Amino acid sequence: MTGKPTVRRLTSAALIAPCGMNCGLCHAFRRSRNWCPGCRTSKRAKTRVPCKIRNCESRLGEKFCTSCAKFSCDKLSHIDKRYRVKYGMSMIENLKRIEVGGLRNFVESEKIKWACPGCGATLCVHKARCLACERPWR
Repeated sequence: MTGKPTVRRLTSAALIAPCGMNCGLCHAFRRSRNWCPGCRTSKRAKTRVPCKIRNCESRLGEKFCTSCAKFSCDKLSHIDKRYRVKYGMSMIENLKRIEVGGLRNFVESEKIKWACPGCGATLCVHKARCLACERPWR
């Protein structure tokens, strides 16, 4: 398959990155140009800077950063702080929710948490308005 698929699920277990980010909420995953395939694929993302967490050797192939002896390292703490302040989402909190309730429950709760209150479409964490109906949500 080449290029961006026409229909993609925006909330699934396959889209939860090692850092706890739901890639389906990310603007890079949802855009048409320079599309990012998500952190769980073998394809390289066309982003400006390669993700240090996705490519982290300390995780040693484990699915999530919580399995790492260095959890929560400076790289994860830095991005977590930035996302908490700028976007109201915590990767570390997401990882803790996965550890406690399991991945399936986390994904189901994400579908509810990130649904537009106006039209029900999945919101983009990086945008203050719903991409489908333009309703402000943040």
